[in-house]
Amino acid sequence: MTKLKIKSGDTVKVIAGDHKGSEGVVQKVLTDKNKAIVEGVNMVKKHTKPVHKIRKNR
Repeated sequence: MTKLKIKSGDTVKVIAGDHKGSEGVVQKVLTDKNKAIVEGVNMVKKHTKPVHKIRKNR
């Protein structure tokens, strides 16, 4: 098992990938995958259809 030198709550700077140069706070550390979940980095938006209100007198 490898030990990472960062922990939850640390402020880190992304050094590789699409978000290179951005900074954020570590929310979770995944030691088994050697990854850290950083707040505000690699956020994905999911498209949802607009929901219409249902009429009462149908």
